Amino acid sequence: MTFQIILVIHVLLALGLVGLILIQHGKGADAGAAFGSGAAGSVFGARGAHSFLYKLTAVMAIGFFITSISLAYFASNERSAAEADQSIMSQTTMSDDGLDTDASEIPSN
Repeated sequence: MTFQIILVIHVLLALGLVGLILIQHGKGADAGAAFGSGAAGSVFGARGAHSFLYKLTAVMAIGFFITSISLAYFASNERSAAEADQSIMSQTTMSDDGLDTDASEIPSN
């Protein structure tokens, strides 16, 4: 259950990062010019929008890295638990008396 919640948060952070990076005004991210991010009379002021978007992008990037590490941790624990179960199953031998027959005892027609 925790894995799925972290995975959903991780995907939302990834999509949010893509959107924030495209909105920012700068080299290679000109989608921000359509929203007036380069204008001095915007909601946040001349430097306020850049500072706010920069800080928000940094916070979302930190969240993305934390969820990435958490997903890797959960995946490795799940894999090691599955390997432990597999090794226990390979050590356990199940003998069936009906299946232990010698080839010489099988009658031929």
